[in-house]
Amino acid sequence: MRITQRAVALTSLQGLGRNLDAVARLQEQLTSGRMINKPSDSPTGTNQALQTRSDIAATAQYARNITDGKTQLEATDSALTTMLDQVRRVRDLTVQASNTGALGLSSQKAIAAEIDQLQRSLLDLANQKLQGHPLFGGITQGTQAFDTAGDYVGSPKTGPQVMRRVSDTERVRVNITGEEAFVIRDAVGLDKSLFAVVADISAAIKATSVDSAALANGLGDLDAVRDTMLSALADVGARSKRVEIAQQITADRSLTLGSRLAETENIDLPKTIMELEMQKVGYEAALSATAKALQPTLVDFLR
Repeated sequence: MRITQRAVALTSLQGLGRNLDAVARLQEQLTSGRMINKPSDSPTGTNQALQTRSDIAATAQYARNITDGKTQLEATDSALTTMLDQVRRVRDLTVQASNTGALGLSSQKAIAAEIDQLQRSLLDLANQKLQGHPLFGGITQGTQAFDTAGDYVGSPKTGPQVMRRVSDTERVRVNITGEEAFVIRDAVGLDKSLFAVVADISAAIKATSVDSAALANGLGDLDAVRDTMLSALADVGARSKRVEIAQQITADRSLTLGSRLAETENIDLPKTIMELEMQKVGYEAALSATAKALQPTLVDFLR
């Protein structure tokens, strides 16, 4: 087999081209800081990077859901805590009003007036809004959880609830309806709200002669509502704990996914610089050797 000068030249040029391509690839990696700049650089790595990016996007959405749910749970916790303090004050005033022998008419009116103000405050707190929706209204199109009479007008506790997905497999309920938190079943089997109970206590105190029997019934109903509110507060606290755990897990997962993506896409800077320098040295050596090996003569040009 005869090897011509032209064949030697073509083979040498192909080798130099491959060396130059390697140098260009390493320079591109150094410029971008990424090992994969196009799918052909690493089909397997590209697939892994796309999957990791999808997981990162999902984790970021879970983090937003957690923040939103945590905001709602914290607002609910704060409202319930404040309302329980006011319910305790109503109870203290009711017990004070029960001491009819030591209670003058002016004191009776003052107690009733304070209870009326507390009743309005409790109703306002129960109707407070978060992001334009009533906090204790559940999934409702209305603007209030309770009407001016203290009757619940939000979505029923048996209906759809406000849920937030906090992971691939976990959804957490982030609301408490007013029906669950402030409505009880009274002695005769009828639903009665906290606000109706407080209004009845006020009416009993405003009577010409304080209605002791009505006040006793009111105290019993008030204690029942307070127990319901405490149960709701404990439930909210347990859910808040779940959300906090999910938040920590999501933060850890976000860091893990970020590291995995960096390992897949990002270059090892010292290693890449060394490889580039080695390729440059190899290319220059090959170029020099080729120039010496190929000594074209006039006869070569005439061929």
